[in-house]
This record gives sequence, structure tokens and C-alpha cells, in this order.
Amino acid sequence: MPGLGGVTGWINSTPLTAEDLAGRVVLVDFWTYTCINWLRTLAYVRAWAERYREHGLLVVGVHTPEFQFEHELENVREAARALRVDYPIALDSDYRVWRAFGNRYWPAVYIVDAEGRIRQHHFGEGEYDECEWAIQMLLREAGAQGISDDLVSLEPGGLEAQADWTNLRSPETYVGYEQGRNFASPEGAAFDELRSYSAPDTLQLNQWALAGDWTIESDASVLSGAEGRLAFRFHARDAHLVLRARTPGARVPLRVLLDGEPPRDAHGLDIDEQGHGTVIEPRLYQLVRQRGPIADRTVQIEFGAPGVEAYVFTFG
Repeated sequence: MPGLGGVTGWINSTPLTAEDLAGRVVLVDFWTYTCINWLRTLAYVRAWAERYREHGLLVVGVHTPEFQFEHELENVREAARALRVDYPIALDSDYRVWRAFGNRYWPAVYIVDAEGRIRQHHFGEGEYDECEWAIQMLLREAGAQGISDDLVSLEPGGLEAQADWTNLRSPETYVGYEQGRNFASPEGAAFDELRSYSAPDTLQLNQWALAGDWTIESDASVLSGAEGRLAFRFHARDAHLVLRARTPGARVPLRVLLDGEPPRDAHGLDIDEQGHGTVIEPRLYQLVRQRGPIADRTVQIEFGAPGVEAYVFTFG
């Protein structure tokens, strides 16, 4: 296991040294707090940290940020509090631990034995049973007693609910120009330049469009006008969008429509039945969670103030 040197800070712990890790079974979990794929693994990592702590397992969350606002300590601290991440968090804002592990993914789990060797790793979601069996085996190798063969049994809800993979036909889609694709506003994208956009009457599956005065930046689309819209044609149970208000402390009202109507019982966690919500913290917002049959739908987000930044759509 590479060391944890080069981190920019710690949450929930004093700095952990090589001596603190020596002789411990360690689970290293790479994450960034807006990542829906990591959010859907959190319930399991949290449960393992709680269940096996008394047997000697040490879980360390390595927070390696994707977006610039995820570098900010207070944003990560608030996200950790809201998401109930109470195990030690190493802030890897300079990607030094990421590079030391040769890591390329959020989430990524590395399970290390008491002699400091990586014995199990997994990238992305799933393989929860295999990871927990590895934890149990390595703890027993280290001399822990009284470890049951049973595995944690979970039915996560909210943002941590497992994806409806059967009906998931829409990919993660960025709305900045560096990784953006499938942009359908007829004016075409202008990079780092204010432009008035319009949305076509219809969108094909997995296309998105802007309406109003926006600037498409490398990692986000930023609303400059007093009002603006963002639309996406998707096929999934859940639709999420990472959002931030450019002015610290600002509150940006939004309204979500589903095929032109209020979402009602298909509203997400951050939206009411009439589709109303507010961008406050910079984070992932759940806009839609459908309860019935899944079909192609168009989600439209109307913003009521300038300065909102939209980063990436994710689905589940």
C-alpha cells in the first residue's frame, strides 16, 4: 500500500501516519462527494466501517475532488456531515494519493492486509459480497476473533439506493465543453463566450439543450440571464444534476418539469411534487425518481436567477 503522504488535510481524524496503519487491516475508499456512483456504494462502506471497527478494520476515505468547488474544505466537511461519513477522511486535493495508487476511478476500494499488502480492489459499484468476504478473511488472518460469516444486509434509500440497471439507458453526461456531448441547441456551442440559446421542440434520447443566455465553460454551463432553461431527454428511473450557485451564499430557485408537467409522484429528493426546489449548497441534486413504468422522458429545469452552474447529469 502506498502511503497517505501529501494530503492537504484531514476530517474526522488527526493525520494518520504509517505507524498508525501498521498492523491494521485498512480499507481505502477513493471518492468525491458529488459522484452518484460513489453515493450508491456509501451505505456498504459505512456499514463495514461500523461493523468491523471493533475487530480492527480501519476505513479511510480519500476524497479526491473532480470539480473545483470540491477542493474547498468546508464543502467537503458539510457533505461528510450530511452524508454521515464519520470515518477518517484524507483530503487529496493535489491528487498525490490518487497518483501513488495509480488510481483512475471514483469510487475505488483497496483492501490492505495487516502486513501492508493490497489484497483486494474493486472499481465502481457492486461486488459488495466479495469485498466483505475479503475484509472478514484479512481480519481473521490478523488474529481477530468472533467474526461472523454473515454479510451486512442493506436496502439503501435516497441517493444511496441502487440503480435500476434494467431500465438505465442514459449515460453520465457533462454539460461543459471539455467532456460534453449530444448538445442539441440549434445555435451550436460557443466556448467561454456568452450566447443566447434556444431549445428545439423535441430532443432525441440522451440529447440536451439550453435556452436563455448561457456561457458554456470547460466544466460547466453557467446561466448569465435572469432566467434560463436546461433540458435533457433520458431513459432511467432517476435523474440527477450537479449544481452550484456562482455567488457564495446565493439561493437560486428552480423548477423541474417532466414532459412539460409537474413531476408529482415522480419528483426527486430535492424537488417537491410541483417541481420546485432551490440550489443552495454546491452538490448533486436529485430531480426525478419515477415510481412507475420507465419510458423516454424529457426533464426540463427552469432557473429563476442568474449565476447557476450546471456540471453533469447522472442517472440511476
